[in-house]
Amino acid sequence: MAKPRATLGIDLHIEPAGPGLRRGLTDALREAVRTGRLAPGTRLPSSRSLAADLGIARNTVAESYADLVAEGWLTARQGSGTRVADRPVPPPPDRRSPHHREPGRAAHNLVPGTPDLASFPRAEWLKATRRALTAAPNDALGYGDPRGRIELRTALADYLSRARGVRADPDRVLVCPGFAHGLKLLAEVLHTRGLRTLAVESYGLDVHWNLVERAGLRTVPLPFDAHGTLPGALDSPRERAAEGSLSDDLAAARAVLLTPAHQFPMGVALHPARRAAVVDWARRTGGLILEDDYDGEFRYDRQPVGALQNLDPDHVVYLGTASKSLAPGLRLAWMVLPPSLGPDVMRHAGSSATGVLEQLTLAEFLTSGAYDRHVRAARLRYRRRRDDLVAALAEHAPDVRATGIAAGLHAVLQLPPGTEQPVVRAANWQGVAVHGLSRYRHPAAEAQPPDALVVGYGTPPDHAWTGTLDALCRALP
Repeated sequence: MAKPRATLGIDLHIEPAGPGLRRGLTDALREAVRTGRLAPGTRLPSSRSLAADLGIARNTVAESYADLVAEGWLTARQGSGTRVADRPVPPPPDRRSPHHREPGRAAHNLVPGTPDLASFPRAEWLKATRRALTAAPNDALGYGDPRGRIELRTALADYLSRARGVRADPDRVLVCPGFAHGLKLLAEVLHTRGLRTLAVESYGLDVHWNLVERAGLRTVPLPFDAHGTLPGALDSPRERAAEGSLSDDLAAARAVLLTPAHQFPMGVALHPARRAAVVDWARRTGGLILEDDYDGEFRYDRQPVGALQNLDPDHVVYLGTASKSLAPGLRLAWMVLPPSLGPDVMRHAGSSATGVLEQLTLAEFLTSGAYDRHVRAARLRYRRRRDDLVAALAEHAPDVRATGIAAGLHAVLQLPPGTEQPVVRAANWQGVAVHGLSRYRHPAAEAQPPDALVVGYGTPPDHAWTGTLDALCRALP
């Protein structure tokens, strides 16, 4: 019995053209090899399989293959089949200008926001993936619950309760593909509920502010001082008067986005009195706090700062992510939602959760203890880098002081007045990608930021760390 066409071999998209089937097929195959569409070493379908796919005689394909073998485009060996010959393939034309440099191509990357990707626990993650996939029920591979897999939501609730002090129930956990996606979802829901203003910190990420504003909300910055954000300005006439020119929009805000465990980028934890004040504001006004637990797991010289959500789970949305602790490419983040907000957010979420296999693997990683072991090892590695940075500054740039270094994966380097932009340019000349503090200031913030660099020391791989530090110090005053 003849085999069905679908089982005859690999697929190959080819369109013979020109006079004669043999010549048309030969020309099409030659062009595919010449342009690199068929890479060297690629195994071609058998003559029988390709003939069946194209609806032509098998001899026509065999003769075309023979022609190209004779010309050196293909090779044919017994037991190895017909393959594309090993020959140089010209690169595609570079349409960029001669002076164009792709973003992120600096020799040394100190832009904050990314961990050391070379330290991702590949072997442990692979083991967890195999265990998770072996144990997964068949229905795990279906569309499933839009909140995410119950295995991950349960593991997250247990871990967040133990490690971050979050009061979480699996039914109130929503898994989402990244922090930005979760924030966008919340902004859309709040807009549909009639919210028009979101209070934010004076320093933060413009990508988050822009995302919120595209959802229809205006962002208004809170005042900031040496002890961090001043959430009391949301409703305290005395503090507003002290500032002198805060917008009425700030007083009208009924939601606020904060990074209380480790403010980005200034690096301070929200003072206990201010934590209590913002929670009191939310209770009295029916307001909502969006808690970005930024770098909450990486601490060095201080006791752990628990999640703000623990003070009032009914008025705080807790947002976390694996982008710093593991890798942003996993697209794994989560929210713990108040009961009053959960149904609306779930309806908006639809089926937007991340891939099932990644969810099951992270659940296994958490429950097996592998996640804790990885975080503890990473904490030690990043602390050594932090210490190396401080020591290098003391030796090579004693007038530059590092602040915000008790936790996290970045430091703020305080510079002499008027030197921020010259130092950023000097760093670029040294092949160092680094941002000035002014880049992270909200456009409507009243106070001008001090001259400083925001140095992400988590990004460079270990083998490049010493060279990166040397290049940075050469750019400092």
